[in-house]
Amino acid sequence: MNDTSLAAPQLSRRGLLKIGLFGTAVLATAGVTATLSGCSASVPASGFQVLRASDMPFLRALIPVVLEGAVPADGMPAAIEGTLQSIDLSLSYLSPELLKLTVQLFDVQAMAVTRGPLTGIWGSWENASAADIRHFLDRWQNSSLDLLRMGHASLLQLVQMAWYSRAESWGHCGYPGPPPYAL
Repeated sequence: MNDTSLAAPQLSRRGLLKIGLFGTAVLATAGVTATLSGCSASVPASGFQVLRASDMPFLRALIPVVLEGAVPADGMPAAIEGTLQSIDLSLSYLSPELLKLTVQLFDVQAMAVTRGPLTGIWGSWENASAADIRHFLDRWQNSSLDLLRMGHASLLQLVQMAWYSRAESWGHCGYPGPPPYAL
């Protein structure tokens, strides 16, 4: 009889340290480079509390791919804008430390020096096709590096939670909405 159970790969202490050091180096490089280039300005984009102008191209490219099949094509522009507003609102409630990590994740996506090697998207996000973004997401989901797999999960959760918190998403999944509040 064949053993069909999924065996979790064993991670040694040395392997964990290597992953931690690699992740620290990537985020530190991204942070320093972003700070020096002015990319990491903490000034929110117009109409937003947290999201910066440098975050928008990445999120505008990512959201339609993540919401593919959940939103009709003619409703996608409104869904993107609504999801951006919901992401911004969610980020405004994060603890300072979690917000800092999320901003670093967005900085990695915004800078070509880190975006290309880590995502495979060498040009701007505006020029990336849906197939390119799907490939990037698959690459991170199936990466041997825990840091990239965690980044993948974080990005998907951020977008999906932001979209499904919006009333316009509820009809697609059959949710009638919250019950009326009774006094």
